[in-house]
Order: sequence, then structure tokens, then C-alpha cells
Amino acid sequence: MNIKIKLLGALALLSIWGSQTASAQIGKPFIHDPSTITVSDGKYYTFGTRGGGLISEDGWTWNGGGERPGGGAAPDVVKIGDRYLVVYGATGGGLGGGHNGKILTMWNKTLDPKSPDFKYTEAVVVAESDGHEDNDAIDPGLLLDPTDGRLWLSYGTYFGFIRLIELDPKTGLRVKGNKALNIAIDCEATDLMYQDGWYYLLGTHGTCCDGSNSTYNIVVGRSKKVTGPYLDNMGRDMLKGGGKMVLAAGNRLIGPGHFGRFVVGDGVEKLSCHYEADLDQSGRSVLGIRPLLWKNGWPVAGDNFKEGTYEIESERRGYALELSVDFVRMAGGMRGFGRDNDEPIKPVASQELAEVAKTWPTGNIGVRIGDYMFRPHQKWTITAVPGAGGYLGAPYYKIVIAGTEKALAATADAEVIAVPVFTGAPEQLWRIEQLTDGTYRIMPKVVPNSKQQLALISSGDSTPTLAPFNMNSDNSKWSFKNH
Repeated sequence: MNIKIKLLGALALLSIWGSQTASAQIGKPFIHDPSTITVSDGKYYTFGTRGGGLISEDGWTWNGGGERPGGGAAPDVVKIGDRYLVVYGATGGGLGGGHNGKILTMWNKTLDPKSPDFKYTEAVVVAESDGHEDNDAIDPGLLLDPTDGRLWLSYGTYFGFIRLIELDPKTGLRVKGNKALNIAIDCEATDLMYQDGWYYLLGTHGTCCDGSNSTYNIVVGRSKKVTGPYLDNMGRDMLKGGGKMVLAAGNRLIGPGHFGRFVVGDGVEKLSCHYEADLDQSGRSVLGIRPLLWKNGWPVAGDNFKEGTYEIESERRGYALELSVDFVRMAGGMRGFGRDNDEPIKPVASQELAEVAKTWPTGNIGVRIGDYMFRPHQKWTITAVPGAGGYLGAPYYKIVIAGTEKALAATADAEVIAVPVFTGAPEQLWRIEQLTDGTYRIMPKVVPNSKQQLALISSGDSTPTLAPFNMNSDNSKWSFKNH
């Protein structure tokens, strides 16, 4: 929460599918200052300012229903053992009590309000500010250190320093005798994460709570010690206003803030945030979920997949996914040898679908991998399937040969074929996720008669199949080229 601009009043809820390219969650994903997304009893949860939160069965369609007592602002959640520690800020941030803020923690065995085990413990204060010191006790973020199990909490806004304290992971209380450390300025809504020997401090920079005029963006610094100093890519200390950009406004989504990290596994990570204004959803503040990439040791926001017509290129050798059909030659042959250089130059038309489709089989067609020649049997149109559900941050897609309904499908033999018509069957629905290195994993929603989760794999230079995904092998990775 930013003290620079007062918090806007609550708005009426609205739900739309959005523009043709699905770029934000569906349902009613309206929230401000969301906590890191957490799974409880098979569902996804995030909580926001003023209490309450969102719940999703699949990570794509979000609606209200989360419950968090205490009101306040900018909560965060971490699972420790079989319990959930919830932290939030009471007053502070220029709200109500000005900068007299308090950070409180409480526990619950489950986040599902319908569970008989759903009951929050009494909230306890772990940090506070008096309104005069150079700190505002609001916007907490939690890190359970994977290296040693210690629990850390960062908090603060533009009103002074971002501070770091240590909590007891067994009680959620502040470690006795622990003194707060100043670790950053000129940001708020901080979060901490650990990766490959580095601690990363994510901060939200800019102004909030002004809709489409908010200037929020997410920046980062890193340190070899959780206590800092946190330096950006240019060596600037975040205590002096440093910070490398992670995510800024784009694609009609304005003001990303309140970073959270969710590790799906197998090379797939997601970042969560809110956008101060989604211009395709009445300028509402909405939940955002995007791929999280790692480049040269720095976190970078990836891009949600965009609908379109693509070459689907294997990282194994750079060959393209295509129908197993006869190659139809274009008119003409070698040009150039012994020709008159003064001959008029004119464009040569690309091969069109109508020229070759009649040579293709009418039933199921095999799929192979080959040299890309931008021919009709190599061009795949990929679009989201409304009503088919999704997974964390994205919908299921159909993959068809451009200009046709010939759809990529998984078979009971764990192979891939193109069926004549897309029917919406689950084996024709595809999960497309950007990996942490920027390439993609492609997985069918189901493989008929199998409970295994399999991915599209290059088992040879020219042979696609379905097999377990391996992040360490280029056989498992794909790119999408829009020629």
C-alpha cells in the first residue's frame, strides 16, 4: 500500500472473458495487494487488503470466498509443516491510524472455510511503528529459508525504510531479542526468495491506488546473505534506491505490484501480483499470474502465451512439428545460375492450403518433425478454449493446422496425431507453459487410459511422442516462431 495516494473506494464486481488473447485470470479475479498464492486442500488461495480473498479450483478461474479475519492490508501466507502462517498489516500505510502500523501473525490448519478444521488462532503483534520513526509497519512478506528453516519477515513502505525481522517458525512470534534491520528504501510491498545461493529482495516501486494512473512496477536486488546488502545488476544498494526491473506495465495491464513466487516444479515457476488497472476489465485491480524466468541469475517476468499461428519448433535440433503428409513441391526450380541479372524481380507466392489440402488423408493423420519450410502442413493455430478450464495462470488451448479443424491430440498409446475435427475432448486440450529458461513445455490435459502426466517430446530428430518431461533435456522443450 502506498501512502502517496489515498486508497480508492470499493467497486462493483465484473467478470468478462477479456480480449481475444487471454492475458488475465477469468471469473472475478478482483483483488488488491494479494498474498503469495498458496495451495490448501487441492485449491489455490490468495488474500487481499481489507480481508477476504480469492479461491480457484484450477488456478485459472478465480472467485471470492477466501476468509481472513482482522481486516488490515497486504497479507502474506506461508505453509510451515501442516499449518499456514498468515501475516497482515493493521492500519499504517496512511490508512486510518496514519503511519502507526502493526504487523500481526496467526495460524490455521487449512485455508478452506468449509473445512471442519478451519479456525484461525488469535492474531499476535510481531512488529509495529509509532508514526514518527523512519518506518511504516505494513506490507509484510514472508520467507521460510530453504537452507536452514529460519523464518524471515520484511515490511515497510515509502515512509522510511524497508525492515527485516526474524520470526520463530514454530510459533510465528518474533524471535526474542531480534532487532529490525534496514534493508531498502524507495519501495514497498516487499517479498523475499532464495535461488541458487542468492537471496532476492523484490520491492514494489512507484505509486499505487490511482487506477490507470498508478506507476507501480516491481524491482529486485540480491545478496549472498538474507540480511543484505541487496544490490541490483549495476551494483546499486537498495538502501540507496537501487533495483533492477522485473515487471512493468504492458498489454493494457497497468501498475504491477505485490510480488509472490509459486514453484510449480519441473522448470515451471509463476509470479503473482496485482495490476492496479486492467483496461479490459473496467480498469479494475486484478490478480495477475505470469511465468517467472531466470536470466543470468536474475528473475524476469515471462509472457503469458499469446494466441496466434506458429511454427512449433523443437529445441532438440530446430526442426518443426508437422503433419505426416507428402511434400508438395512449389512451382519453379533453381533460380540464379546463368540468369540474366536484368530480369525483372517479382515476388513468388507462398504455398497455400487450398493447393495441398486435397492431397492429405481424410481421417487421422500422423505427426512428425521436419525442416521448416513455412508450408501449410507446418503452420499451427493455437487458441484458448472458453469453458474448458485451465491451470495456474492460463487456459487450455487447442492446436490445429491453420485454416482447418485438424487438431493435435494425444492417443492411448502415448503418441500424437492430428484428428480431422476438434471436438473439445480432453486429449485435444493442451497446457502450454513457459519454462524458467524461456522455452516451453507442451502437455495434453489427459492421455487416454493413463493417469500419467506426459509432455510432448522429441524422441528423435523427426519423431515426436509423449513421455515424462525432463527439464535437463532439449528433447522436452519447444519454441513458438511467428513467421
